[in-house]
Amino acid sequence: MALRATTTAGEPDLLFLPWAVPLEAWPADLTVALPRGISRHTVGFVEVNERIYAVKETTEAAARREYDLLAELRRLGAPCVEPVGIVAGRQDADGEELAAALVTRHLPYSLPYRALVTPTLRLQTGERLLDALVVLLVRLHLFGFAWNDCSLSNALFLRDAGEFAAYLVDAETGELRPGLSDGQRRSDVETAALNVCGELLDLQAGGMIPEAFDVAVVGDELRMRYEHLWMTLTEPVSVTGDDRHQIHTLLRTLNGLGFDVGELSAEASPDGTSVHVRPQVVEPGHHRRRMMRLTGLEMHENQARRLLNDLDSYRAIHGGGADEQVVAHRWVHDTYEAVLARVPAELRRRIEDPELVHEVLQHRWFGSERAGRDVGLAWATDDYVDQYLRHAADEAILLVAEAATDALDAKPDEQA
Repeated sequence: MALRATTTAGEPDLLFLPWAVPLEAWPADLTVALPRGISRHTVGFVEVNERIYAVKETTEAAARREYDLLAELRRLGAPCVEPVGIVAGRQDADGEELAAALVTRHLPYSLPYRALVTPTLRLQTGERLLDALVVLLVRLHLFGFAWNDCSLSNALFLRDAGEFAAYLVDAETGELRPGLSDGQRRSDVETAALNVCGELLDLQAGGMIPEAFDVAVVGDELRMRYEHLWMTLTEPVSVTGDDRHQIHTLLRTLNGLGFDVGELSAEASPDGTSVHVRPQVVEPGHHRRRMMRLTGLEMHENQARRLLNDLDSYRAIHGGGADEQVVAHRWVHDTYEAVLARVPAELRRRIEDPELVHEVLQHRWFGSERAGRDVGLAWATDDYVDQYLRHAADEAILLVAEAATDALDAKPDEQA
């Protein structure tokens, strides 16, 4: 059987990988050692033209189905990895058939949950991971996607301004429909709760989680957090003329979660004393798109939200009535680029630029609180580099950033 390959137009060199060799036997100089989650398939990472790709061996039918699902989800704006190619008809030197392969683009700076869990994992960090998975599941359900195997293992996590953003990485069991019934959603949530509990029990058995920790509580928390977020996004709010501010509160809450509201539909109550308002939630990314519009900088949603706060503060102090985009241009030069310019070149790639700027600004705030005065951007950058960034190994930067964020989360008088 002849080799058959399909790749996106910008990735032709993927065709010349050693497809006649099983993935687990590919040479070390071709593969990249990155943390990986648990998978029922053989998965590896390769670098081609300075880009890293994930290769998963599976059946041809499964590879094509998952490729199509991921492509459609990305078209809709869902947070998931990007499908790049399918390779089928593989044979080894003896003519033996090899598994087909699905190729996806690796999500830079992302990690599986197991790389983020340590024996000293803080409760707040675990909650942020759980929240990220819940937000991902809700977003997928809003698109009409039933995951059917939601778990921590089937997602990747990116640091996003002190929070985590979760991305779908394994869609082979999923189904995309025009919409999901309540029963389909509840079934997906129940599967997620059971899978997450099972994963945590596995970590507990390996000594990564204290034995006294009640894993079952996490399943209950996942269910409750999902229902709360789903209701916030989809349930109508009943308001009267005296409490119409609730509508603005709801919109601010949804925007804070990264969801945009395209329009509001309203229906008067039977007695005419109140109005039921239902938000029509559209594609997430309110803050990310505003940051792109103002500065041209691409970043994750929470990073954009946090940095926009600094931009808005900068505008209030230095704006002087100038146009918003003019002030944003100054902020990029005076703050964003100023931070990056002070970081030694050999340390720059250890963490994403927006995350680095966010953490420096956090460091500046806490340092100023302790000093009782503004310590300045230059001091904050240099001190952050010396305290955290300089001592971090390249492969472990996100784990060290976790410790840095934990220190920043502490009260100023609790920091060393």
